Amino acid sequence: MHAAIPGPARRVLGIETSCDETAAAVVGSDGRILAEAVFGQEAAHRPFGGVVPEIAARAHVERLDRLIGGVIREAGLAFADLDAVAATAGPGLIGGVVAGLTTAKAVAWAAGKPLLAVNHLEAHALTARLTDGVAFPYLLLLVSGGHCQLLAVEGIGRYRRLGSTIDDAAGEAFDKAAKMLGLGFPGGPALERAAAAGDPVRFPLPRPLRGQPHCNFSFSGLKTALRQRILTLGPDAGEVGTQADLAAAFQAAVADCLADRTRRAARRFRAEWGGACLVAAGGVAANGAVRAALLGVAEDAGLRLVVPPARLCTDNAVMVAWAGVERLARGDADPLDAKARPRWPLDPAAEPLIGRGSSVKV
Repeated sequence: MHAAIPGPARRVLGIETSCDETAAAVVGSDGRILAEAVFGQEAAHRPFGGVVPEIAARAHVERLDRLIGGVIREAGLAFADLDAVAATAGPGLIGGVVAGLTTAKAVAWAAGKPLLAVNHLEAHALTARLTDGVAFPYLLLLVSGGHCQLLAVEGIGRYRRLGSTIDDAAGEAFDKAAKMLGLGFPGGPALERAAAAGDPVRFPLPRPLRGQPHCNFSFSGLKTALRQRILTLGPDAGEVGTQADLAAAFQAAVADCLADRTRRAARRFRAEWGGACLVAAGGVAANGAVRAALLGVAEDAGLRLVVPPARLCTDNAVMVAWAGVERLARGDADPLDAKARPRWPLDPAAEPLIGRGSSVKV
């Protein structure tokens, strides 16, 4: 089941450039994805073992016009047929965000259409409404390379943060663990592939903050524990079987931590909001072990687990276009001087936790 927005049919062009995927899509208010395209930059960043912001921004500039033109043609439309142009305005790597938002402004101005400057995190948060018609309120675990937080989603633009990471995001932890293990780039998918052949209990690893009376996350200590284990093993850590076991142990630890913190948040969510769904969004939500752990949490809490298809969990323009559809239906529009933002919290009232330590409570 997908969502459909009541009222006249609208078609929105979405543009996503917050990190290293250049993406464009056209989505209708009836929930139909009319066209979508994503250009990945993995080959350009692989020699560096991670995303290089300057290379990413340049690639966006080089690819955007062709991608946009391609999805417009695939959708069978002209620019005049669009009802709005939506683009990620943050948070993200600022060079890439500027490239996408500036392009969107130019298209919106030339076509005489409204501009919607979309919060990348809100686009992730609303994807489950497109794919599964999820009603407000719902509990959201937003877990990606740069973000790890639990939120009560009350409505468009209305979010209450229940917990967040105090150091690293889960996706960043996966990427750095993969790099330590020599598994290649992008790290998260590479680690999951290696873990599939591994024994998750051979090498015990810690579960930071498990059982603590709050909903926050921590992964820096887990990364350090893996590093120490690799150093202790020496050259043996590079053997295929040992490498797979270490990957499986790390993946299991991350999944357990996410499940434990989400379980605590689910109890609070049911008591205070009474919603029916747990939604997982962001690139890490595509990990099979994480999905399995969250399914157990949802079943125990009496919630329905909703995880969008893998291609809509990672960065994409479909989610940006859909967030634009939702906002356009409310009559929203942004000025052509809307600013690009490297940081843009969904819950502006929540204090930053990074670097505050595990004593922080929510």
